[in-house]
Amino acid sequence: MSKTIQFAVALAAVVMMAGAVGFAQSSGEAIYKAKCQSCHGAEGTPNPGIAKMMGVKPVSDPAVKSQTEAQMIAVTTNGKGKMPAFKGKLTDAEIKASVAYFRTFAK
Repeated sequence: MSKTIQFAVALAAVVMMAGAVGFAQSSGEAIYKAKCQSCHGAEGTPNPGIAKMMGVKPVSDPAVKSQTEAQMIAVTTNGKGKMPAFKGKLTDAEIKASVAYFRTFAK
């Protein structure tokens, strides 16, 4: 291969790796906004229609506030009721980051 082609291939590999690392380090806020906000609301309070139809409780609800981080991670990973499982859709680190961000609303 010519040096130009070798350089182009190496550059493409570096760009792809940088993109993958950047995605893996996405903040919990970005993940929450992309995957959770439509049902759970921008600040952990779902709109009344979603709350009634899907049974989504606000972060301020005692049943939600009493859950540990591990319990919330398990629900997010495996799903519960009408909430879908995010296992295979998000990495464990992304689930943990989104749960950590959601838990900031309860403070």
